[in-house]
Amino acid sequence: MAETYARPRFGEPREPKNRVNPGSRLTAVIDFVTASHVRSIAFLLLCGLLLFLPGFFNIPPIDRDEARFAQATKQMVESGDFVDIRFQDDVRYKKPVGIYWLQSAAIETASALGLPRAQLRIWLYRMPSLFGAIGAVLLTYWAALGFVTRRGAVLAALMMASSVLLGVEARLAKTDAMLLFTVVAAMGAMARVYLSWKRGENPARPPWSWPAIFWTALAGGILLKGPLILMFVGLAIATLAILDRSAVWIWRLRPVWGLIWMLVLVLPWFVAIFWRAGNAFFADSIGGDMLSKLAAQESHGAPPGAYLLLFWLTFWPGAPLAGMAAPAVWRTRRESGVQFLLAWLVPSWIVFELVLTKLPHYVLPLYPAIAILTVGALERRALSRSWLRRGAAWWFVIPALISVIAVVGAVILTRQPVFLAWPFVAAALIFGLFAWWLYDDNRAELSLLNAVVAAIFLSAALYGAVTPALTPLFPSAEIARALRNVVCVGPKAAAAGFQEPSLVFMTGTSTLLTDGSGAADFLNQGSCRFALIEARSERSFAQRAEAIGLRYNMAKRIEGYNLSQGRAVSIAVFRSEGTE
Repeated sequence: MAETYARPRFGEPREPKNRVNPGSRLTAVIDFVTASHVRSIAFLLLCGLLLFLPGFFNIPPIDRDEARFAQATKQMVESGDFVDIRFQDDVRYKKPVGIYWLQSAAIETASALGLPRAQLRIWLYRMPSLFGAIGAVLLTYWAALGFVTRRGAVLAALMMASSVLLGVEARLAKTDAMLLFTVVAAMGAMARVYLSWKRGENPARPPWSWPAIFWTALAGGILLKGPLILMFVGLAIATLAILDRSAVWIWRLRPVWGLIWMLVLVLPWFVAIFWRAGNAFFADSIGGDMLSKLAAQESHGAPPGAYLLLFWLTFWPGAPLAGMAAPAVWRTRRESGVQFLLAWLVPSWIVFELVLTKLPHYVLPLYPAIAILTVGALERRALSRSWLRRGAAWWFVIPALISVIAVVGAVILTRQPVFLAWPFVAAALIFGLFAWWLYDDNRAELSLLNAVVAAIFLSAALYGAVTPALTPLFPSAEIARALRNVVCVGPKAAAAGFQEPSLVFMTGTSTLLTDGSGAADFLNQGSCRFALIEARSERSFAQRAEAIGLRYNMAKRIEGYNLSQGRAVSIAVFRSEGTE
């Protein structure tokens, strides 16, 4: 007999009338871990590690954003200047300093513990993203407890942990996983304040903990990515104020003291960078970065609706259930819990759809609201029984497509079948198939759990086995390996034709980015120097070398593929033999 539940208002606890163990091992696991908060947190932490760690340590730096962030942090550590942000000699003022400080702390800690060559280990720069992703999963659980039961909160957190998009961001040394962490903290605290007001609880002595979390999270989000977090919060507050015709509950957030605290946290660095660079930071970050996105000046333009299409991939495996939950969410949109979550989700989503520049990770801070809304409908047995039920097939389609693309791509690029991935691929397909076959109104939770297990195996196959084996996609790693094997001490390099940020990160800050002629002149200036010449620049290099009488030989040729430019590259490593 299936579980039956009373149907509470969304945002209020739900208790089972009579609970019967469904006999499933996966459901039994959830029964066990949701018996206490400690078990739930430990379980989510374990799931986060299983989902995020495959490939975390051995995937080389990814161009271009990750490598740029990592290189700027490396230069901070090398120079000891933790105010200015630079990539080689150029300022990098697109984002505030928060992520660079966190990455620097990881590098300095590893160096203090005696880890050799810490500054060259990309996984250390990814540690803040890993902590941010796991922290966001745990905070999704905490935020969801204000709306659904502990069991539902665990399921919402599992949707976030297993989502394709968060799995990607957890492995990249960028701002987005940490920004998600701060947004969920802020919105979770704000939700508790708002729902307590809607329940009519006495505001005479509101707790300090929720406002403290809220304003500290806002400060962290500003230091990570500027005013973006204020958009999420501000649009939600404005929407709720319009719907309720009142915003008096905001005073429970202690806005006067909160603003002072937030400014205490964020102003010192902004004052320091203004003192150092004048208006340059604000001109680059607001005018050069933020406003350029409005005009699609980064070659990532897409029409409205693009995020809705991407959602079915980026929020897998939660996306099929989210689609089935949508009609129920709309019917209950006036309930306080649903109203808050929709205020978190809808206005910011519309803004992102209207902005011309579109990148998948922009909407990531909105996914926790979708996860909680979906679980609320699942708990109420209110999932759609219409044609939307056919979306259950998506639990099998996505692992099937990704597996085929990954394995075939590996064979094409490396001529190797990557047998290590095959058992994980098979397991992902089996559990995805179970999720599809088992789905009905009474077993939606079990289908979701099978899909989460499929996501774990898919993560192991894609990130743990296939991606590290695709060495042609990471020519910078092969070049750095070649330079480490030379017999001279302290090799210096100049690059022409292939000048990705990962190359600077892996071969050294002093790497000269030039053209073929400049690389020949560089090679002519001393010993233990190497010219990294992409095939399209070899002619100009050879002509200049002949003109200046430079004798050189080729130490190695590296064949690869430049993902940033979408083309094959052939890079020759030349070393000087002297001049005639």
